[in-house]
Amino acid sequence: MSNILWGRRALVTGGVRRLGRAFAVALAAAGANVVVTSRSLDAESAAVVQELTDLGVRAHAVACDVRSPDAVISAVAQAVEFLGDLDLLINNAGMFESAPLEALSPEQWDDAYAVNARGPFLVAQAALQHLRASGHGRIINIGSLGGMKPWITHGHYCASKAALHMLSQTMAKAWAPEVSVNCVAPGMIRLPDEPERLAGKTPMGRDGSPEDVVAAVMFFAAAPEFITGQVMAVDGGLSLI
Repeated sequence: MSNILWGRRALVTGGVRRLGRAFAVALAAAGANVVVTSRSLDAESAAVVQELTDLGVRAHAVACDVRSPDAVISAVAQAVEFLGDLDLLINNAGMFESAPLEALSPEQWDDAYAVNARGPFLVAQAALQHLRASGHGRIINIGSLGGMKPWITHGHYCASKAALHMLSQTMAKAWAPEVSVNCVAPGMIRLPDEPERLAGKTPMGRDGSPEDVVAAVMFFAAAPEFITGQVMAVDGGLSLI
């Protein structure tokens, strides 16, 4: 990948595992310096930092539970201190859980919103002054096809991701023109060691790959700031069914 983001300073929440790690690696490969967050720091977070550093950029990991306002403020401050400032925020940290709608507890409902909707709001709010000052501030929120389609065993997840989609558009309107805000909504994404799940129902004939979602995130990371307030489904056409 060319150095389209050379010297940019990026923060990726939940950037140690799965899609978050793929985003962090893609940003580093494009020349960005990257801070990743995880609820706790361990050998895996250290491995991610080493992987990013090996790509020739500066990288760091900080602990952050996005449910905690104090933890969010501290993590953003640490990221800014390490990077020098902040140009790009990818709100990836999230939770996914299955439960029958009628059996959901208030605690399950609240936790889904705390992680998937309130968390991205808190991180964006804490990062806003730095993104505004950068001259090309970007926020990319990671939503879900579940925020567009009702999944009956994921009611709390779907509702929280739908809230994140609307929050993305509200942020885009409220924080323009200094900061552009967009949202990527993945459908069924299969990691290399996982079985196909919805390939037979998907118009494109396969489940998505991390590379599909990375491509959408990188598009928004480097696109003109005039592109804002968009929710892009990356689902192979599954939302059309």
